[in-house]
Amino acid sequence: MSKIDHRSLLAAKLATDFSQGRRALLGAGAAAGALGLAGIGSASLVSDAHAQGQPVKRGGTIRLGWIDALDTLDPHFTSSLGSIKVINNVFNGLLKVTWDGKKVGFEPDLAEKWDAVSDRVHVFRLRKGVKFHNGDPLNAEAVKWSVERVRDPANKSQHAYHFEDLSSVDVVDEFTVRLTFSKPYAFLPVALTGSTGRAGTIVCRSAIEKLGRDYGRNPVGTGPFKFVSWRENDSIVLERNPDYFEKGLPYLDRVEIRLIREPSSGVAALLAGQVDGLSLVPFQFVPELRKSQNIALYGQVEGNYSYVGMNNRKGPFMDANLRRAVAYAIDRDVIVKQGYFGEAIPAFTPISPPMTPFYDANIAKTTRGHRLDLKKAMEFRKKAVDQGEVSPVYIVAEGFTGSGGSGTRISQLLGPMLAKIGVKPKVELSDRAAWLKRRNTGDFDMFDEAWIADLDPHETITPEWSTGRQWNFVGYSNPEFDKLVAEASDTLDTKRRIVLYNRAVDVLLEDAPLAMLAHMKVFKAFTKRVRGFQYIPVDLLNLHTVSLG
Repeated sequence: MSKIDHRSLLAAKLATDFSQGRRALLGAGAAAGALGLAGIGSASLVSDAHAQGQPVKRGGTIRLGWIDALDTLDPHFTSSLGSIKVINNVFNGLLKVTWDGKKVGFEPDLAEKWDAVSDRVHVFRLRKGVKFHNGDPLNAEAVKWSVERVRDPANKSQHAYHFEDLSSVDVVDEFTVRLTFSKPYAFLPVALTGSTGRAGTIVCRSAIEKLGRDYGRNPVGTGPFKFVSWRENDSIVLERNPDYFEKGLPYLDRVEIRLIREPSSGVAALLAGQVDGLSLVPFQFVPELRKSQNIALYGQVEGNYSYVGMNNRKGPFMDANLRRAVAYAIDRDVIVKQGYFGEAIPAFTPISPPMTPFYDANIAKTTRGHRLDLKKAMEFRKKAVDQGEVSPVYIVAEGFTGSGGSGTRISQLLGPMLAKIGVKPKVELSDRAAWLKRRNTGDFDMFDEAWIADLDPHETITPEWSTGRQWNFVGYSNPEFDKLVAEASDTLDTKRRIVLYNRAVDVLLEDAPLAMLAHMKVFKAFTKRVRGFQYIPVDLLNLHTVSLG
């Protein structure tokens, strides 16, 4: 790949665009705080140029700027949405996520048909004739091996919890596989779709047995594109799978993914025409990109929430009244406007709009959840054990994150708000790796974080806040909450699940191991020559139907 000074290109471009009375770019490194206060419009929704009758041109190479981090391309071991966006173009799941512009759905992918024989037994009939990129056949044995690979505790997959109630995986015949669970499993469709949790993604046994852990750097799947190369900190290249099972797809010959660490450099590359699209758009650049006649933006509030986590195990936030005081002292309108540049909505609970029917569109008019109420915040503060000034350690990560690089901004915004209740955080800034280590080991009093691309209340609150779970970084524990989410997971009746999750959320927010912040929009951007992109609001970037004009 050629070396391009994207930072300089962005500075030149935006200096020109902002010369007519708008803020000037302060320099690529300082761009984060300078641009987002310009006018804010609504996000683009679903658009499919192919559906508008434009001819589909086959072939060509799409160049994409990837500004979110990657860890591995092994779907069973990734924790990165940046990786998942690549993985979804190389692999398939038993099911896939769809979006009709109003709600998400789940359709068969490698499975041609899915039968729920009972509330515990699910039978999947596979497509025939599908092959992995190395020529191995996709059959029931391959599915069984993949599922058991995720479930096996010895493999330590972070997605194993999806199958913790799986009793058996049985090969019925060459193209039929049966999954039997010990109890009803309402979350199964999400677990199998290959969106956030990659448990249902089918991997190639022979390639893994040959490569071991190196499979994550040399993935072999069944998807529309075959892996070609991964050059560290430089690029990933994919090429068209001529034997892909979806008839006529994909249209592109080749995908060049340019790994660009600095978000402003990615935006500069897009504006300069050096790349055809971006995997993610930082909030602060959205207004400027919206003005461009050559750029199409796709994005809206997705299944996510951001929050401030408080350590329940040690330090000042062992005191629930202090945590409650923090939760009610935060002005979420300010967080939305200045922290997320208006590209978000206040979050009263962790349940976000795409999680229909669990999301309450009128929640702002209720008394549920966290909201600004200084009177209530002061009441809790007066009940706190420590009546003096409190200075908790607030860990903040440098650089761009899945929540939009918000850490520094959020901590700066929260400072004056919390000072009103005598809480003055001591911010400690570190690189992302160090921050992750401290978060994972509980070496903090406060941190801010976001869960992205969640589709169901189960994945939104159960592994994060249940007692002893791996993502429960603050050490929260409440038997009533544990009981409610466990019962909701075993309940197939949606109305009953809504009741149970509402009660669980109320318990959680009353205890306030976290303070809610916002539900964020997530953006992708493409030049107008990119056609046929089908937006799905779980931070995916599927290229199956994409062509170049």
